[in-house]
Amino acid sequence: MKRFAVIMGASGAIGEAIANQLASDGWSLYLHWNSTPVNGLAEELSRNFTKQEFIAVQADFTRTDGAERLATQVYDAACIVVASGHALQKMLIDTEDAEMEALWNVHVKNPISAIRRISPYFHRYPATYVVFISSIWGEIGAALETVYSSVKGAQLAFVKAYAKEMAASGTRVNAISPGFIQTKMNGNLTEEELAMVQDEIPLGLGLPHHVADAVDFLVNGKADYMTGQVLRINGGWHM
Repeated sequence: MKRFAVIMGASGAIGEAIANQLASDGWSLYLHWNSTPVNGLAEELSRNFTKQEFIAVQADFTRTDGAERLATQVYDAACIVVASGHALQKMLIDTEDAEMEALWNVHVKNPISAIRRISPYFHRYPATYVVFISSIWGEIGAALETVYSSVKGAQLAFVKAYAKEMAASGTRVNAISPGFIQTKMNGNLTEEELAMVQDEIPLGLGLPHHVADAVDFLVNGKADYMTGQVLRINGGWHM
């Protein structure tokens, strides 16, 4: 029987790394995207893993109906990974209400609403999984990223509450808190700024596959006695 995982934000570097890892583990995948299509990724995975299915699904999570649009395209799931999101670097005093609403919709409202709509499929499986890719800033906060830090912290609060609610149903709910992962999101930094950040991190800068390896650990039976936890994948930046 095929096992389907829904990856929200499969078009990003971390989401793509997670997709490749879970496909190699035998999962069939719903690959969610918004503005950057993932049809090429779905086709490549289909060629490499011929016994599995890879379905690209589009939904704009900045819109209030993003979760509904995603859920209507999903017909089975034993795992949901929330890797969607975008950053915002601004002082709070300069942040517009529309920007705050977009961050809330993308990081909190639509992922939670999508989980609510998709989770009824979980009853088909004895063990199911929800994983949020949060952020180190959701734990410790970041100046100039106050609203972003807030929505990432809200994700962690949801994980802890939902883990308690779903434990009896066999659903494990956990979060990953990455530190500095080299993706396009950090592309605005100069080489000097990158070097300064790297000097602060005992194990240096992280790569998307480091996050994907942690997802693999959480959703493939290796961590079934864990729920409501936050895995810090940050190279020792925050201990």
